[in-house]
Amino acid sequence: MELFELIAELTAIHGPSGEETAVSQAIAGYAKPFADEICTDTMGNLIVHKKGNGPRVMFSAHMDSIGLVATYIEESGMVRFGKLGGVIAKNIRNIPVRFENGTAGAVKVDGKADEDKLTLDDLYLDIGASSREEALALVKPGDTAVYATQTVRAGKRVLSPYLDNRVSCAVLLSVLRCMKESENDLYFVFTVQEELGLRGAKTAAYGIEPDYAIAVDVTSACDWPGSPKAGSAVLGGGTAIKVMDSSVICHPSMTRKLSELAQQGNIPYQLDVLTRGGTDAGAICQTKSGVITSGISIPCRYVHTPTEMVEMGDVQACVDLAAAFAECSL
Repeated sequence: MELFELIAELTAIHGPSGEETAVSQAIAGYAKPFADEICTDTMGNLIVHKKGNGPRVMFSAHMDSIGLVATYIEESGMVRFGKLGGVIAKNIRNIPVRFENGTAGAVKVDGKADEDKLTLDDLYLDIGASSREEALALVKPGDTAVYATQTVRAGKRVLSPYLDNRVSCAVLLSVLRCMKESENDLYFVFTVQEELGLRGAKTAAYGIEPDYAIAVDVTSACDWPGSPKAGSAVLGGGTAIKVMDSSVICHPSMTRKLSELAQQGNIPYQLDVLTRGGTDAGAICQTKSGVITSGISIPCRYVHTPTEMVEMGDVQACVDLAAAFAECSL
């Protein structure tokens, strides 16, 4: 399957934080031909193991996405909701959504809301119901919804919901498919509940006890008009080797090693310095007595909106660099 097609398939799966099972099942199916062992731990992390006699290396990409959760059904049939992860009210006005059972709706703004001070309390979901009773036949409190926008090509770029972080899951699956033999003991971990505080990565790393770890995730590309210059990454600049974000300062030896591998393989790369946000690396590096940790990032515009954007050349560069690290002598 072509890389874009794999991304499109993964982004379409319902999998907000806490409900990653369908994503996990799809990934396990793709990974099975390339794995020595596959298991799921108590938290729900999917662990794909390729056995080796060398150092234990953990690659991590989170499966979960941000999402909405129904909290209250009004007499009119409108659905009030809360958030799973970093949902910002102004980013989701008039966006179509779908619940796991297929119920469709749209995010709408209360007519009395102050547009300049919009919060999630000012929003509701219109699912086409004309009464509370009719709505409850479709949606109950606790049911989750995700954005129903499409995954499309935009020139050499991709526009889609939930590139954060299904695109990185596609990267790790591509590494499994294309990598050569390696002496390293490799764990490809697809984690849960990253958007709620790096929860899955914390328990997975504790169980695996890696010697080295790389978190693969998106990073904010601050190259759009009027963007806050909170990061160094740009679309089209290649894979972004993480230096730091608000959750981690990467081990300097890993930054050097990844940069050397990129240069040796003629893989386009840039350094990723981000003053906000975090990845699984923040939890992994603090495991037990510490793990030598870094990150390989995919520059992404409009993170945590229903229309995130990445460039396919950057995605492929991430595949190439992750594979080079998996194969290298450590």
